[in-house]
Amino acid sequence: MLHIHFPHPTLAQAIFPYAFDARDGAHDEAHLLRVWRNVAQITHHEGGDTEILVAATILHDCVWIDKASPERGRASSLAAEQANKVLSVLGWPNDRRSQVCHSIEAHSFSAGIPPISLEAKILQDADRLDAIGWIGIARCLYLAGTRRAAIYHFEDPTAARRKPDDISYALDHFQTKLFGLADKFCTATGRKLAAQRSARLHEFYSGLLDELGFEGR
Repeated sequence: MLHIHFPHPTLAQAIFPYAFDARDGAHDEAHLLRVWRNVAQITHHEGGDTEILVAATILHDCVWIDKASPERGRASSLAAEQANKVLSVLGWPNDRRSQVCHSIEAHSFSAGIPPISLEAKILQDADRLDAIGWIGIARCLYLAGTRRAAIYHFEDPTAARRKPDDISYALDHFQTKLFGLADKFCTATGRKLAAQRSARLHEFYSGLLDELGFEGR
């Protein structure tokens, strides 16, 4: 019944069976709903085509590639190809499918594809909001646990004397990616929300280091 939380519920219901080829606790139905709520919050102020955004939100993770894989950068392009096939079967015209596909391709941090359309900018912002703040912290630690990574390097948690390694240490991911995301948002609304969530990242990071006895070193 997740489709009832989206506008265009008939479309949502039709494409939900194609939303994932694999799931984990950070990329599941709950993630899609959170991203959509971010989309809705941004579109309330910025505008945007909600039908395009519903399709792009639901299908943006429809092809899964592990973040540690060298093929990770192709995930969003492969997801866009799959979305194009799904929407073609539903009779969507080429131009509408192209808008969805561009939004999906450009949402990914790993792909490095600049978003051109408003909808692509909104989806990218909405997905990145889910990577920061309290939920971003939870996802970071969850994903580190799935690959049996440590929470932090026991001697040098801030990577002051070593190269950051976010495959081995969850806390390193704050430096390698999470702290920099707030500077890479496209919409004014997204930037405002990102600043709030980024402050929570820093609050957690500083608080953890303080408990470990490393704050201020």
